[in-house]
Amino acid sequence: MTSRAESYKEAGVDIEKADQFVKRIKPIVASTHIKGVMADIGGFGGLFKLDTQDMPEPVLVASTDGVGTKLKLAFLFDMHDTIGIDLVAMSVNDILVQGAKPLFFLDYFATGRLEPEKAEQVVAGIAKGCKISGCALLGGETAEMPDFYPPGEYDLSGFCVGVVDNSQIVDGRDVRPGDTLIGLASSGLHSNGYSLARKILKQSKLSGDDIFPNTASTVKEVLLEPTRIYVPEVVSIARDIPINGMIHITGGGFYDNIPRVIQEKMSVQIDFGSWDIPPVVNWIKNEAEMSWEEMLQVFNCGIGYIIVVSNDYREDVLSRLKAMNCPAWDIGSVVESRHAASPVDIKF
Repeated sequence: MTSRAESYKEAGVDIEKADQFVKRIKPIVASTHIKGVMADIGGFGGLFKLDTQDMPEPVLVASTDGVGTKLKLAFLFDMHDTIGIDLVAMSVNDILVQGAKPLFFLDYFATGRLEPEKAEQVVAGIAKGCKISGCALLGGETAEMPDFYPPGEYDLSGFCVGVVDNSQIVDGRDVRPGDTLIGLASSGLHSNGYSLARKILKQSKLSGDDIFPNTASTVKEVLLEPTRIYVPEVVSIARDIPINGMIHITGGGFYDNIPRVIQEKMSVQIDFGSWDIPPVVNWIKNEAEMSWEEMLQVFNCGIGYIIVVSNDYREDVLSRLKAMNCPAWDIGSVVESRHAASPVDIKF
């Protein structure tokens, strides 16, 4: 340790450890680089050259998000290799809804005392999420802030930028009565509803290594299953099939997210039971004694993403998703509804 860094280390910030951490993650970050990345990490800002040759009117789409209190379970179970995938998923799925293809991602990692091995696991997860999404991990920030976080804990946030041609923006304006809602399977709870899930876990007395009810997986594997990233499947479908609307089922569940792309004088009819309900969802419902209406307001309940297409393309979309090993179902339709009390009508 150089004398210049001694005083700062005594205050709780180890500059040399931070420098070593950056060196350790450089190969991980470099493995995500795609065409357009112009520099390695370490600069004041990330450089990306945008190729708009095939886009007459390119539009940048940006999103930022975190993973909420799911982090608390990562701390509890000391599992840090999947939470980074969640971080990427929450932002890339959001911009995908508008038809944007992710270009690059940046992360913010903050902790009281940097633990390089743990932080490296998180970054490796972020890099994996970027690879699935086809975007680059362009840069980020690692902040060591003594006394700000409890020992062993950290916080995460992420920022994604994508691009779509103006003529290809998907915003729901093309949704019409008669359109079909194709629901894509979630991988579990994704990153929403964990304040309630953690409360139920505590009441249940289950430990992380116990087998989760009605599964062959452990409790920690089920509850830390990373959020599914839908970029590969949706990008593939959008090449050949016109998509009228898309919905990312996040916080607020079905009732708050579906109306974001439904036009006035229309509503959707959802056929509850037309898709598979994950065991973790049934477990929460039973343990918390919640109604399905309550569950669908908080959790994705097995559907993480919805594609709205003309009924003419229904079978084609379903067969393509099956070929890509993404379980999907026809879960409902758009109907004309001039006086509906709610734009979301779920038939139980």
